[in-house]
Amino acid sequence: MRNFSEAVATDAVIQRMAQSKDPRFLEIISSVIRHLHGIVRDVEPTMEEWSRAIQFLTQCGQNSDDKRQEFILLSDTLGISMLLESINNRTEGDATEATVLGPFHAAAPDMAMGDTLPGAGEPTLVSGRIMDISDNPVSDARIDVWQTAGDGFYDVQRTGSDELNRGVFTTGDDGRYWFKTVKPVSYEVPTDGPVGDMLRRMNRDAWRPAHIHFMLTAPGYRKLTTHIFVEGDPYLEDDAVFAVRESLIRTFTQIEDPDEIQHRGFDGPFWKVDSDFVLQPEVPG
Repeated sequence: MRNFSEAVATDAVIQRMAQSKDPRFLEIISSVIRHLHGIVRDVEPTMEEWSRAIQFLTQCGQNSDDKRQEFILLSDTLGISMLLESINNRTEGDATEATVLGPFHAAAPDMAMGDTLPGAGEPTLVSGRIMDISDNPVSDARIDVWQTAGDGFYDVQRTGSDELNRGVFTTGDDGRYWFKTVKPVSYEVPTDGPVGDMLRRMNRDAWRPAHIHFMLTAPGYRKLTTHIFVEGDPYLEDDAVFAVRESLIRTFTQIEDPDEIQHRGFDGPFWKVDSDFVLQPEVPG
């Protein structure tokens, strides 16, 4: 093309891809191009503004590694992650709702049922069942759990410590699970990178309400990525990543009865929360 102009720009770029042999890729990238061109026409950025946009994306890449993913944080704080979760994980019946993965998931060790996730904080017992939509227990479900410790940081954010506030548990025939951990606390998402700069320019808070992450997988069932949130947390209405769902809020009860403390193997008062998870069957194909 010798006469590229505003009038023909979008069609010219899309036509150049006409020989692509991947229909789904062509569908996606064509839509991306149309929307990006539409934004440019709508706001008419200056060359300096476009350069700053490119620099912002470059900095997101520079702030990402195997322990932190700035692009996931960007997706989360713009509500894109939750939109994708909602579209890709529509629920039926009493199936547990999905929510965001977040930027701090990492490989976790297999642990025996009832083991303790190490970390400083208020002792907590988490228990429940993994069920199917017909209320039958799901055996061999892998429960990948991760959270902050009582200081509001994930293990991958710390240096000089090998404590892992994460682990993987596997259910037996009864579908039950339980483990000891610490009560999660509210925390700010990382604001020392480009996403933090963006949030400040938006005049937005960076706080997340207290929660525990769960990723559940089992043969014959759809993978579920979700949280449980602490009832009464002050940030439930203003989660920086828009991940709160009413159905995922749980009551944490403090246990002070000496007999229960001894029975559960704690040294003093502890918090207890029960949370069942309902998995949907895998869709063939």
